[in-house]
Amino acid sequence: MNSIVRKQITGLSLAIALLLTHPMLAQLRTISGRVTAQEDNTPITGVNVVLKGTNTGALTDANGTYQVSVPASGGTLTFSFIGFGTREVPLGSASTINIALTTDANQLSELIVTGSRSTGRTALETAVPVDVISIKEIMGDLPQMDLAQILTFVAPSFNAVRNQGGDLDSHVDPIQLRNLAPNQTLVLVNGKRRHTSALLITTTAVGSPSTSVDMMTIPAASIDRVEILRDGAAAQYGSDAVAGVINIILKKGTNKLTANLTGGGYPNTGGQAGDLTKAGTPDGFNYQFDANYGFKIGDRGYFNLTGQITQRKPTIRRFVNDYPIYDNTYLNNLRTDKLGRPIITNPELINAQVAGNTTLAQTLTTQPGLLAARDYTPADFSVFAGAPGITLGSLFYNAGYEINANTTLYSFGGMSYKYLKGFSCYYRRPAQTDRFNYLLYPNGFRPQLTTNAADISNTVGLRSKIGEFSMDFSNTFGQNTAQIGMVNTYNASIGANSPVNMNIGTNQFTQNSTNIDLSRYFKGVMSGLNLAFGAEMRIENYKIIKGQEESYTYGDAGIYTATQPSLLIGPDGKPLQNNGGTPIVGADGNPLSLYAGQSVVVKSLAANCQCFSGFGPKDERNAFRTTMAAYLDTELELTRKFLVAAAVRVENYSDFGGVAIGKFAARYLVTDKLTIRGSAATGFRAPSLQELNYTHTTTAFIPDAAGIPQPLDVTTYATNSTAARALGIKGLKQENSRTYGFGMTYQPMRGFEVTVDAYQVDVDNRIFQTSFFNAGEVGNNYGEVIGGGEAQFFINGANVRSRGIELVGHYTQQLARNQSFTYSLAAIFSRNTILSRNPPTLNVANLTTDQVIEKYLSRDVAGQFETGTPRTKLIGSIMYRHSKFDAMLRGTYFGQVTSLSVSADEKGNYYDQTFSPQTVLDLSVGYALNRNLKLSLGGSNILDKYPQVLRAENRGFTLYNNYQQGSNGSYYYGRVQLNF
Repeated sequence: MNSIVRKQITGLSLAIALLLTHPMLAQLRTISGRVTAQEDNTPITGVNVVLKGTNTGALTDANGTYQVSVPASGGTLTFSFIGFGTREVPLGSASTINIALTTDANQLSELIVTGSRSTGRTALETAVPVDVISIKEIMGDLPQMDLAQILTFVAPSFNAVRNQGGDLDSHVDPIQLRNLAPNQTLVLVNGKRRHTSALLITTTAVGSPSTSVDMMTIPAASIDRVEILRDGAAAQYGSDAVAGVINIILKKGTNKLTANLTGGGYPNTGGQAGDLTKAGTPDGFNYQFDANYGFKIGDRGYFNLTGQITQRKPTIRRFVNDYPIYDNTYLNNLRTDKLGRPIITNPELINAQVAGNTTLAQTLTTQPGLLAARDYTPADFSVFAGAPGITLGSLFYNAGYEINANTTLYSFGGMSYKYLKGFSCYYRRPAQTDRFNYLLYPNGFRPQLTTNAADISNTVGLRSKIGEFSMDFSNTFGQNTAQIGMVNTYNASIGANSPVNMNIGTNQFTQNSTNIDLSRYFKGVMSGLNLAFGAEMRIENYKIIKGQEESYTYGDAGIYTATQPSLLIGPDGKPLQNNGGTPIVGADGNPLSLYAGQSVVVKSLAANCQCFSGFGPKDERNAFRTTMAAYLDTELELTRKFLVAAAVRVENYSDFGGVAIGKFAARYLVTDKLTIRGSAATGFRAPSLQELNYTHTTTAFIPDAAGIPQPLDVTTYATNSTAARALGIKGLKQENSRTYGFGMTYQPMRGFEVTVDAYQVDVDNRIFQTSFFNAGEVGNNYGEVIGGGEAQFFINGANVRSRGIELVGHYTQQLARNQSFTYSLAAIFSRNTILSRNPPTLNVANLTTDQVIEKYLSRDVAGQFETGTPRTKLIGSIMYRHSKFDAMLRGTYFGQVTSLSVSADEKGNYYDQTFSPQTVLDLSVGYALNRNLKLSLGGSNILDKYPQVLRAENRGFTLYNNYQQGSNGSYYYGRVQLNF
């Protein structure tokens, strides 16, 4: 979608909005006033002043003043702001209402907008569980700097596993709710759908390929709060809201500058793996600077702007293995090129022989001897896992302008640039003769994968009145572009002329959504009815753009072509040798006879860019999808105590047809302190364009009989490809879901709240990824389709279920002399189950039925979904505040994890492994030097706990289990906060 089309869509959206909008209010009056803090009478900026039951309202300015139009008679104003108790004031005849709010650290009493289109409801009053997390209040007290990691350590149902490596899987932290897949969680910004990253993450914490919103592109400093709806909400918000919704609410404040400068790093002690790892120097040094300021637009508008700069150095967690570095042909100078000419790989040996030093020469023919002579150790050839290096710059804004008492023009969005360079590839050792070139890399090389990601988003909308209905019309555009590159690499089949840095292709995802939403509150229906309905049109586009030619081609560096009839011999008259040093001869043992122009592969050199093949012409895609949707969402208070809610949504996908889904929820106030609630919903998720169209060849490493990972080229084929059709793989179908929830809220006293919610989510046709199929296994001339590599596919692998219980508790204890303790406990107890596998009948000649079923949904993938992430996660924290001083201690408990293997010993015992529970502690202390300057120090995982080491049979790329606290160890930071 080019810029002209984007401008036309935005312009058309505004034009339609203006045509729909006109003043239709009659008999209104204006209420104004000032909102202050009761403790010190200081004005409060950004207080939400809302006419209860409507979308009509205003925000207080820097002086705490507001002005709002209300009906001539009746009505109630609601005043709410995070950190203060909410107040409701009935409207009398006065034209001025001044309000003093009382401090209340309870975040759950904040009015919410997610999961309910009725205004003025708190999280304790909703029919479904919603967590409200004030990012602006807590980010200064946490070690984590980006939004996804902040939420991981404050919300138990939320997770964002930071991958230790694995190609592009470490370039976006995939987000999850309730241990379901990332693409089953919908992310909103100010209530509008956020686009996902262009990258498809093939290895997630629950074993499913997924797209995910890259939350790092949204600066945390721009966020007021995050509302997490923990309930299926596809009927309200559309596809992807199977596990729930994360709504990011941006700041609106003006005339206040806040800034943070944070720096930190990792001691890198090496963990408890002994000789398998190596304690290094401190690494992962990082800094982040962010600033937020709001400008007033006259007396009716605001423009809130946030900028952020982040620099993170990589963390390197070595796995020092015993894989052979040099082989016999390398150590003894036995290698030849395709023409039979010798390649000197061990010049040290020749020098020792010339000097007559037989003792040294004998030593140099051994791997330890040559390593010592070159001042290397096995650690220099180890696998590097860890966090990638990141350079990030982002700019975000949030703006609004009140045209008149009923009409507000708003806009928000931003742009970001992220350069990421990760250690996500195996070291290419000289012993790997098909990937070796002495001129470029005499001792092998470690390729590194990079992405240059540009992200832009923009929403323009209008809120107004149409008769008695509140109207919201908006257009949201988002695009994520990832240009993928490799450095310190080469194409072995091209030889020494190959470039060592390559552009291997670009992935791009574009999304444009146009929405119109209308709502009205009927005060006289029972105890109140809120009716909302609307429509959405969404256009999506996914592109794969090819990289440079050298990144995906097969060169002729290993191919000998006869210029005239001749024998396949070298200059010494002996037959040419293959990669392993074996002479190439016929059945009679004599050199092969060639005719003029005949070509023979002498050296089987690996094609494509090493580690991650370039996207070639066969991979290119330009796929579109259009979605049309309409919904009806109602909330009826049968009595003051009994609320019921229902929603229905119809959607039509240009590639998947139409569907209708629904939701029902209810809440009953047993007492003023105890509430019970429940819900049931159906959902629908069409496969993303990335899942439908992604195709690529990469290098997998599979352990051989000796446990040494050997390279294997694997292509992921789209389900509409010839490779899929020939095998019998069907096209992807949509996922259908059913969600059930039941819970309670309890507030025994002021400042003490507890919520408990149980849930069950059933998903039919969940998308997984198959294991590898090769031509020998499939038979039926399958090699003519896929060649000599292996093939895998995305498939609707199984029907699955996720069950759990979530607990959130919060208590604030106010003490004398301006002291307080805040205690928080949050937990999730969950279980994922595969109910049934869905293998089709495949066209496979040389595998048994059981083997086909195992390849279709392999044991390790199923295990990753069921037991690969902690079933239990608990977060407990204590915050102490006293005047200018505060301190926070937080403990996070990760339950046990069991990893299932597809490999077994000679007795058939699988190499499964269970990892014991882990607990990590975070600590921060802060001191405000004055009202403008605060200093903080602290750390994450301050006791430097590493996960358990993987058993020897399961060590491939990583040494540690990654699905608990990760393997970076402790992190310590310092922060300066400015407020003006």
